[in-house]
Amino acid sequence: MQFGWNYLKGLLQGILAARKWLLAYILLILLPVSILLASFYTRSNRILEEEVTRTMQLTLKQAGLNLTYKLEHIRDSSNSVFMNQILYENLQRRSSITDQLKQIKELRNLAETARENGDIFRTRFFVDPSRLYAGDRVNLYKLNDIKQYPWYTAVMEAGGGMVWTGVYQESYNDIGVKKIFSVARMLRNPQNYEEIVGVLVMDVSEELIGEILSELHFSDTYAPYLLDGSGNVIYSSVEADADPASSASMLPAELLDTIRHSEEGIQQSKDGRKAVNVMYTTIGPSGWKLVARVAQSEISHRATALNQFTSIATLAGITIPFLVLSFVLLMFMTQSMQHRVQMILKMIRKEGIGWLEERRSMPDGDFRLLERSVDHLIHKVNNLMEESYQAKMQEREAQLRTLQAQINPHFLYNALDMINWSAISHDAEDTSQMIEALAHYFRLSLNKGRDNVSISDELELAKVFLEIQQNRFPSTFTFTIEAGPGLAPYIIPKLTLQPLVENALLHGIRKTKNKQGTITIAARLEQDTVVLTVSDDGIGMSPEQGQRLLREPSLEKQDNGSSGSFGLYNVNERIRYFAGNRYGLSIDSEPGKGTVVTVRIKAVTSE
Repeated sequence: MQFGWNYLKGLLQGILAARKWLLAYILLILLPVSILLASFYTRSNRILEEEVTRTMQLTLKQAGLNLTYKLEHIRDSSNSVFMNQILYENLQRRSSITDQLKQIKELRNLAETARENGDIFRTRFFVDPSRLYAGDRVNLYKLNDIKQYPWYTAVMEAGGGMVWTGVYQESYNDIGVKKIFSVARMLRNPQNYEEIVGVLVMDVSEELIGEILSELHFSDTYAPYLLDGSGNVIYSSVEADADPASSASMLPAELLDTIRHSEEGIQQSKDGRKAVNVMYTTIGPSGWKLVARVAQSEISHRATALNQFTSIATLAGITIPFLVLSFVLLMFMTQSMQHRVQMILKMIRKEGIGWLEERRSMPDGDFRLLERSVDHLIHKVNNLMEESYQAKMQEREAQLRTLQAQINPHFLYNALDMINWSAISHDAEDTSQMIEALAHYFRLSLNKGRDNVSISDELELAKVFLEIQQNRFPSTFTFTIEAGPGLAPYIIPKLTLQPLVENALLHGIRKTKNKQGTITIAARLEQDTVVLTVSDDGIGMSPEQGQRLLREPSLEKQDNGSSGSFGLYNVNERIRYFAGNRYGLSIDSEPGKGTVVTVRIKAVTSE
């Protein structure tokens, strides 16, 4: 306590002694630098606001491209059905009930084929009400039923062209009410072009739009929305109890007209007294406009948060001139300081560091601060030397443990090799093969102490493990391993697949009634992601149980004495540590239908 008080007292005396220099520093350096930095800050903040706005526009454009990609696939599916000759053959009038029943089957097959595009929720055909199958109301509807929709006129006027609807509610006989949007087009008789034989409608869940727009978090006040070609709001990501049209109701008519007649851009607008930036981009196949609004104040706030460079410049602008001034001052003070410094060094050499630890009284003066600083520095050096010594001791102990750990695997390999030769000499071929497989497994799993292995080594380790288990449980299961191209350069954490394979065998196949089944291991490269799957046809599990195994380890004891499916949780956590929270495990399983565990991990090379 006394030392702290003396230190503060000496520091205050030093500041009072240098008050003239501090005043000169404030007037000649600090004040001019502050003015320059204020000007620089204003300019840099304006530049950052422009960059933030440009980044938001690029993000909006990317979301538009994603939605465009989805709609293009739906358009392609519509074209595929529209140009299918089977469609028109089964829309022709048939008098025989057998022929009409065959037509129903063909049209349903065509609708199910279109659903191979996972984005298409339902394909509907509106046909002549005189047809026997017109009242199906699953895939087949009466042509008169389509007249209730507000977009019916646009479909008729398009004459076979595609018409994209906005989001609306549709009631289905089999699933009830669902929010969808559709692409519709008229169907004409190829043999008599003037005859309209039906309307093709492909329904898409609004969730396709919602998933893309939910990733846009530009503003806490405004939500992004979609405009059709006439400038009407067809979808908004506001809450269900809000008015979707309110998102665009305050846009001036001239701004809406500009948005309709240009592909993309950024426009300025007003919301009361608030300045707002309106960003928009075009959704290709439909001609829709994806629009987002951001208040200028929100952009300024983000720019300020990003303006770290200004803080660094401020610190450098104050610190560097201060250091230069201090250097100049030291040049004039060197002669006066020399005597006192020599006196301190002499006392240290004569009495040692203990002289400082005794905190002996020192004469007052301008250099009291220097003496205190030397005192603090020496004690700091003592502490660092002690910490360095402790660190070296711990490092040496770690090296000894590493050497010991390297001895144990060599002893294990030599012992297994000796047992193997003993088995061979006694003509125990099965025992010899089992020992060789076990030695191979240990070599792969230990991996010379490295934490990461190549994908080929990990697949080989899983293969050896399953071969050992086939000897343990003969004629009870088979397995296949499929490796895609381009995986050679990449590495993954060691023992990623083995726990999954073990779970598939012990907790999947071995718990079936006949204790028999098949395990499939596959590896492939998807852009910058390595995808590994372990599939089995065992007893399966509920989706809730699968999610629980990934969130927390299962410590429940199993019949065979193992500690549950701790491996799934362990592997998932190790992958997230290795590659980030975007990656990890997913489980697809149902009771009685087997289990598929998918591993997604960032593609990392061994370099």
